[in-house]
Amino acid sequence: MEMKTKTKSYIMPTYGERDLVFSRGQGCYLYTQSGKKYLDFAGGIAVNSLGHCHPKLVTILKQQSEKLWHTSNLYKNKNQELFAKELCNKTFAQKVFFTNSGAEAIECGLKVIKSYWNLKNKNKKNIITFHGAFHGRTFAALSAQKNKKYSDGFTPLLSGFKNIPFNDKKALENSINKETAAILIEPIQGEGGIRPASLEFLRYVKKLCKKNDILLFLDEVQCGFGRSGKLYSHEWAKIKPDILATAKGIGSGFPLGACLANSKSSIGMTKGKHGSTYGGNPLAVAVGRQVLRIISDKKFLKKVDIISRYLWKKLKKLESIHDEIIEVRGAGLLLGIKTKQNNIMISNRLKKNKLLTVPAGDNIIRLAPPLIINKKHADEAINIIDQTLKKLK
Repeated sequence: MEMKTKTKSYIMPTYGERDLVFSRGQGCYLYTQSGKKYLDFAGGIAVNSLGHCHPKLVTILKQQSEKLWHTSNLYKNKNQELFAKELCNKTFAQKVFFTNSGAEAIECGLKVIKSYWNLKNKNKKNIITFHGAFHGRTFAALSAQKNKKYSDGFTPLLSGFKNIPFNDKKALENSINKETAAILIEPIQGEGGIRPASLEFLRYVKKLCKKNDILLFLDEVQCGFGRSGKLYSHEWAKIKPDILATAKGIGSGFPLGACLANSKSSIGMTKGKHGSTYGGNPLAVAVGRQVLRIISDKKFLKKVDIISRYLWKKLKKLESIHDEIIEVRGAGLLLGIKTKQNNIMISNRLKKNKLLTVPAGDNIIRLAPPLIINKKHADEAINIIDQTLKKLK
C-alpha cells in the first residue's frame, strides 16, 4: 500500500487511520498516484453502482454544472418533478421526497409513519425493527436499530422501537399489538452481516401488516437500486411496501437519496411537515435520472442477475475447498464471506493483494462491486480471494 507521511489531521478521527490514497477511478478499478491498480469490490460501500467515472454520468454532470447547481426547494424544479414521476412509474410509489443520504431517507420515512397515525388520531406509536439492522447514524436510526456498536455513548435513545430476532415468524407475530404502527426491515441486512430475509418471511411480514393495519417500511438503501438483479430487492418476493428508503446506488457516487411512499401512507406529509436544503438539487437530480435510465433497463438488470449468479457459484466453489470459509451468503451483488479468522485482518490481506472489500457484522467480508462487473472481474476477484486464503494457511 502507498503510505503518506503522517501529518496532523484536522478531521475528526471517527474513521480511524487511513493510509491508502486513490487519485482516480475508472470503471471497476481505483488507482493510486503511482499507478497501482485495485479491483473495487467495495464499491464505495455499495454506492458506485455504475463504477467510477461512468462516461454518461460525467457528461450529464458537466452539462448540468454549466446550467444550474442550486435554487432550493422554495422553487419548482421541473427535472425534480420528472425524476419523481419516473421513480413512481417504475415502483410501487406515488410520492417521493428527495434527500442527500440513506439516513435522511430513513428519517423521512419515520416521519411519514408518525404523521400518518397522528392524522388518523390513533395511538399506534411503536415500530418493530430487527436484530442486526442498520438504518443509519441519526438519533432516530440509532434508536431503531438498537445496536450498541453504533449507539454506545449516545444514550438516552428515542423510545417507540421494538427490536426482535430477524427472520423469526413467531417472534414477529408475538410482538404485534394495537400500538404497532409499522414494521421496518432491510430485505438484505448489510452492516448486520449480509443476511437476506427469506422471501417467505418478507411475504409473511406483508401479510401481517395487511391483517393488523400496519405500515410496511423497507430499508433498501444498500440492497436496492439494481443490486439484487431487480430495481428493488423486495420485488423478488412480489410484495409492495408502503414506504421505502433508497440511496447509495441511486446516485452512483453522487450524494442522493429518496423516501418513496404510496399515497395512503404519505397523507400526513403536508406543507411544512418536512424539508431539505439540498435534497433534490439540480445536480443530484440530473445524475439520478441518468442512473435510473441505465439501471432500470431490463437488459441491464438481467446482466446483473446473470453475473451475480456466476460470482455466487465461484464463491460457493471456494467455500467447498477452503476450510477458512464458514459460509457464503447474500443475494445479487451484495455478498458476504463468513470466515473463521478475523474478517478485518483478511480484508486487509485482500487489500494488499489489490482487491478492495468491506468488513461487515458477524465476521463477514462484504463484496458489493459495481453492477457493471463482468466475468473477467469476477474471475480476478475469485483468484485473489483464493490465493489470499491459501497463504493464510
